[in-house]
Amino acid sequence: MGVHRLNHAVLYVRDADRTATFYEQVFDFRRDPLLVIPGAVFMTAPDSTNDHDLGLFSIGEHASASPAGRSAVGLYHLAWEVDTLADLQRIAQRLQDAGALKGASDHGTTKSLYGVDPDGIEFEVVWLIPAEDITDADRQARTRIGRLDLPRELARFGTDTPSGVGVSRSA
Repeated sequence: MGVHRLNHAVLYVRDADRTATFYEQVFDFRRDPLLVIPGAVFMTAPDSTNDHDLGLFSIGEHASASPAGRSAVGLYHLAWEVDTLADLQRIAQRLQDAGALKGASDHGTTKSLYGVDPDGIEFEVVWLIPAEDITDADRQARTRIGRLDLPRELARFGTDTPSGVGVSRSA
């Protein structure tokens, strides 16, 4: 028996309420009304069964940006998985509207968006090709980072194909 998924992430942010509002507006996360700690917000993703998926702790507007990846070791980003390409498309628009969409990539078997929260903390939003639909070309494309062509992926897979490498649609 071993670890089988990430249960939650905890972030230090300048203003937990401001950051929580961002995650509510972009991802439809909801605040946990029962887990209340001054200066903190705990949030759950819409379809999650976790107690919480994201903990946000305020440390004040004076806080400097994280140097992780530039001058210090640290976490680069977390990846949030969506169920369908329609979800990925919807979140791409929300990130664009919020001025938080920083990139989009095709990693062969995964289709990804990259964004930043109000404090500049990076995250990825990913849709994975179902195992039964992966082609040799998709596998080979995992060795490079390509430009995401979301309209092409929607034409190939449709709007409602469930995400999940290793997950069969017939299961």
